[in-house]
Amino acid sequence: MNNNNDVAKYDYVVVGAGSAGCVLANRLSADGNHSVLLLEAGPKDSNIWIHVPLGYGKLFKEKSVNWMYQTEPEPGLNGRQVFQPRGKVLGGSSSINGLLYVRGQHEDYDRWRQRGNAGWGYDDVLPYFKKAEDQQRGADEYHGSGGPLPVSDWRHHDPLSEAFVAAAAEAGIPTNRDFNGATQEGAGFFQTTTRRGRRASTAQSYLRPAIARSSLRVETSAVAQRILFEGRRASAVEYKQEGRVRTAKARKEILVSSGAYNSPQLLQLSGVGPAGLLKQHGINVVLDAPGVGNDLQDHLQVRVVTRCLQRVTLNDVVNHPLRRIWAGVHYAAFRRGPLTIAAGTSGAFFKTNPRLASPDIQIHFIPFSTDKMGENLHPFSGFTASVCQLRPESRGTLKIKSADPSAPPEIRINYLATETDRRAFIDGIRILRKILAAPALNAYCAEEVYPGPKTVSDEDLLDFCRNTGSTVYHPTSTCRMGNDPLAVVDQRLKVRGIEGLRVVDASIMPDLMSGNTNAPTIMIAEKASDMILEDAR
Repeated sequence: MNNNNDVAKYDYVVVGAGSAGCVLANRLSADGNHSVLLLEAGPKDSNIWIHVPLGYGKLFKEKSVNWMYQTEPEPGLNGRQVFQPRGKVLGGSSSINGLLYVRGQHEDYDRWRQRGNAGWGYDDVLPYFKKAEDQQRGADEYHGSGGPLPVSDWRHHDPLSEAFVAAAAEAGIPTNRDFNGATQEGAGFFQTTTRRGRRASTAQSYLRPAIARSSLRVETSAVAQRILFEGRRASAVEYKQEGRVRTAKARKEILVSSGAYNSPQLLQLSGVGPAGLLKQHGINVVLDAPGVGNDLQDHLQVRVVTRCLQRVTLNDVVNHPLRRIWAGVHYAAFRRGPLTIAAGTSGAFFKTNPRLASPDIQIHFIPFSTDKMGENLHPFSGFTASVCQLRPESRGTLKIKSADPSAPPEIRINYLATETDRRAFIDGIRILRKILAAPALNAYCAEEVYPGPKTVSDEDLLDFCRNTGSTVYHPTSTCRMGNDPLAVVDQRLKVRGIEGLRVVDASIMPDLMSGNTNAPTIMIAEKASDMILEDAR
């Protein structure tokens, strides 16, 4: 090895230690027969706020663990740029996300299979959800116990969150104890990826138990620059660490698990992507793959804020010195209380139109309020219920802006680009208002702060969505799985037209899940691990 370009060899090189990468590192190194290198651009997960559930608010704009991306001006949101936090730390976004464990609908996976992706129907993926899971309630037809990933009930009694579920029932939405069971539809409490009041990122649940294995090496602050090829075979990853360029060669495969933004960015930087784009930036074309960075999808959310009649919100805790101290002491002693609040306590899934086969709206209810996520809570007692359209028709793109790996990519999501998407939010807000007006919440609801009682017409509601809508942090589908000309990977997640290269993360989803994306991403990596080991025999 020389000082300018250190070279090492491994059986597998995994790029990205996030929700998927940590799973791959654990599973592929488990039997000791394969050497694995896991590269992570960010640091170790030593920031104390990573491990406190409510800490996601502190990490929202923390540059040391967050890529801090922005979209380009969004036409459907009146030209606003939308902040896109992404984890840049061991555990990736599972270390900074809102902790909700939501798998999506059975129909999501059956739709994948119907589109020609054999082996990805609900019956095919359920065993991998169960394999990953350590369900607090125990194993049953839909859940597993003893797996690496803790899935737990909320450890804090909150009358507001309970009242929301009761109000939803009064508004005609059935109560559902398990959004990940027989059906998703209904109102109830979310489960979280926590154990005894602490965040269970994939760095904690998958990587930490494997870290001492001689078959696994983990490198942090290691920023992938490009994939190197021998003809059409991916042979090595070039990465930069402490100012030095290093090369990691893969005897078997390179596994890109950098997420829906960084995975297509790395492929494009490496010469796999739309030929015109690559040539524009002086990158040699290894494979003209127009689908790389195409079909970007994300969940938009629109938040309805209500002033509360009683001082039972997190706003009241944070804004009162003694209550704030009590909350910290209570959490330190018992791992309970307000600091265990995830990005949704209770919520609901419902249809805006009875003709729909399954819910198209998700509500996240949280007992606090703020003008923007990651900023100070309101000085008044307040709570929030956000409307999220589950299956947007709008599609965007991810493109590199230059050949410089440190330059952030161009992100265009095209929120609210279709009439279906716009209609879903208008109708979703109207149904949410019915819930908030139900008797069970009468003792808590003082007035609607945003959008406010004067916002009534379809046009005004849509304008509110355009002016305030923001991401729910679920980008997917930029390296989409399929058999059509724009599909990037096949059903075994191998990059089409390239040997020795797979993509394993949320970017391979054929389309967006009807719910939060962390649990499905972990499932994808569990399934991919089996496929990779099968192919290595």
